[in-house]
Amino acid sequence: MQLYNTLSAEERAIMIDDAGKQRLTLSFYAYAQISNPTQFRNELFLAWNSLEVLGRIYVASEGINAQLSLPADNFYAFKDAIEVYDFMKGIRLNIAVEQDDHSFLKLTVKVRDKIVADGLVDETFDVTNIGIHLKAKEFNELLEDPNTIVVDMRNHYESEIGHFTKAIKPDVDTFRESLPIIEEQLAEHKQDKKLLMYCTGGIRCEKASAYFKHKGFENVYQLEGGIIEYTRQVKAEGLESKFIGKNFVFDHRLGERITDDIVSQCHQCGAPCDVHTNCVNEGCHLLFIQCDSCAAKMEGCCSAECVTVIHLPEEEQKAIRRGIKNGNKIFKKGKSDVLTFKNQEETHGVFVAEKPKTAVKKEPKVKKVYIGKGTHFFPKPSIGQFLIEENEIKIGDTILIKGSTTGEQKLVIEEMLVNDLAQEKAISGDTCTFKLPFRIRLSDKLYKITD
Repeated sequence: MQLYNTLSAEERAIMIDDAGKQRLTLSFYAYAQISNPTQFRNELFLAWNSLEVLGRIYVASEGINAQLSLPADNFYAFKDAIEVYDFMKGIRLNIAVEQDDHSFLKLTVKVRDKIVADGLVDETFDVTNIGIHLKAKEFNELLEDPNTIVVDMRNHYESEIGHFTKAIKPDVDTFRESLPIIEEQLAEHKQDKKLLMYCTGGIRCEKASAYFKHKGFENVYQLEGGIIEYTRQVKAEGLESKFIGKNFVFDHRLGERITDDIVSQCHQCGAPCDVHTNCVNEGCHLLFIQCDSCAAKMEGCCSAECVTVIHLPEEEQKAIRRGIKNGNKIFKKGKSDVLTFKNQEETHGVFVAEKPKTAVKKEPKVKKVYIGKGTHFFPKPSIGQFLIEENEIKIGDTILIKGSTTGEQKLVIEEMLVNDLAQEKAISGDTCTFKLPFRIRLSDKLYKITD
């Protein structure tokens, strides 16, 4: 009986590409009394592993917190599997704004003391006495109320790349740090102001709203379903998005774009940028924001020291890493002495109000027309397969392949197969394949550059 992941991330990525199935990334949570978390964990792993679920799931005696991906074809079977448990019947599943077949590459189900590390002693207050849930339209309306204080319940590296306008963003590394800071800084407004909170998917606000009501805040509200559900409702109802920038996510995507606004900067040169990355030095792995220019110059590293390390023989790199604990450095996410433009506005844990600044609009780099989407990648010959949905492409065309993980890759078509035959041109409805110097994902889009 297999109860743990046995494949490496690299092996799993190849399997996903070979399978050729579109995957859905989603998240959900539920507070419930679970008498035997370990047994519950094992049941979930067995059921979900058979459905090709990958992700990071925490279970505890207080409930479940899950971020995962699965083949789209298995979505309804997955719903049936979770609704075996009464407390998950009819549960809202937050479908990701942007999809990536490689968002998760392992299935990890862990038993924890809590499904969110909040540092609270639940027995000291009523955790069910939560704030009022607001839908997107109601949230937008309350944002305009002069008696409203809106607070971002996420960490500094999350709010840095995207947030609601007028939001106050605690400069903290963890959720548990934010609670006493918010209480102290807003102590004078417990009765006269409306406390409006939001987070990624809603789970942090559930516990926080109950905590603040316990501490005497009389008017407590929270965004139902978090930023993810807000974005869905904004699109469905044609509302104005008061959230600008990107929504940070805890998977390989590291973010999903909500609007074209860029509200952050490269931590190395200060250029407008909102792309998080991890330092490629395995002994560092620091999370920070890096633009394309600095990524090329610094070879994906956060510092000159790390550049030096990655050019050492592998055995020397392992020797350097041996016995060194980098957990705290990684955990500080974007707070390092080597990151010049992050440290310029360092605030060391104080409560920081939004600084007035003009968001930079992301300008299109090239003129292009949509052609189609990726449908398969053959790793050994490194060949991508695409379905042509609009317009046409031919040999000699410059194309752009774009995806949240793939990035933006340009190349010239030198030869291709159209419906398994060597052809000069592919039109709408055709399937074409050509050699690529990089891996594509099923969510990638194909464009033809026209300028």
